[in-house]
Amino acid sequence: MDTGTHIVMGVALGGLAMVDPVVAAETATMSAVIAGVIVGSLIPDVDTVLKLRSNAVYIRHHRGITHSIPAVLLWPLIISVLLLFFVPSADFIHLWVWTFLAVFLHVFVDIFNAYGTQALRPFSNKWVAIGVINTFDPIIFISHIIALTIWAMGANSVYTLSTMYVILFFYYLLRFAVKSAVKKAVFNTVPDAMEIFIAPTMRFFHWRIAASSETYHYVGRAYGRSVNIYDRFDRKPMPKSPQIDVAMGDKNMEAFTSFSPIYRWSVTTVGDLCEVRLIDLRYRSKGYYPFVAVAHVDNELNVVNSYTGWIFSEDKLNKKLNFVPNS
Repeated sequence: MDTGTHIVMGVALGGLAMVDPVVAAETATMSAVIAGVIVGSLIPDVDTVLKLRSNAVYIRHHRGITHSIPAVLLWPLIISVLLLFFVPSADFIHLWVWTFLAVFLHVFVDIFNAYGTQALRPFSNKWVAIGVINTFDPIIFISHIIALTIWAMGANSVYTLSTMYVILFFYYLLRFAVKSAVKKAVFNTVPDAMEIFIAPTMRFFHWRIAASSETYHYVGRAYGRSVNIYDRFDRKPMPKSPQIDVAMGDKNMEAFTSFSPIYRWSVTTVGDLCEVRLIDLRYRSKGYYPFVAVAHVDNELNVVNSYTGWIFSEDKLNKKLNFVPNS
């Protein structure tokens, strides 16, 4: 989920913590728990700083080790110990339990996004991405804002927030049902599909579609049970050549292929360079495919420049590559 949603979820969990008699009765423990759940709701995304190194490092590791099973166990312990320095009289066990719930909830809700997490590490590096909730879901966010506002106006926090969580539970079930209907509609439209990627958007009935058969890649949108295919691309194996092999071994290209399950490729000659481009088919926006990886290889089999990330024009891509095409 986005940072704003994680923040309101942390505040809501702090209100729900009032169901714990120790938290409700002890001011020091209450203060520590509220701080713990808010920090715990955000701490797994500390790996966002990896963007400062490079997109390749960020793509490979975001929602990786910081969302893993060891991290879910360690973050609450670290946060709780640090908070005891500021609130030494707080009850450690109750502080740890609620902070653990905050960290766990962060990782748990992230697996419902299309991006997903490596929540099963170290047992598996597989990305767990259920894809029923958009990274920012306005219904989830607004539900929290409404519930927190009602609490702030004097309502009982436990009853108010428990009611919200029950409503959101049924909302998640509804999202699963809608996605299942969309998947059936995609199979009706592309009956020979072997791989199907369905991703939510901020609009309840709008879904992004990418599917692959043995011979084609299909890209479209679903509106309820109506599926519109916008693009169809031939699906062919990538040719073999020394330049392509070198390009595919570049760190930016490897980061892209480790993250993207469905993409197409193109190999072109740009001046004296061989350009290998990988294009993720999941994120079509206004006729453009913004998530790409590109590598330029010279005749001596050196990667001259490369890039992976979100780009919305060729000019911006060339600037990222520090590449000036021949006029």
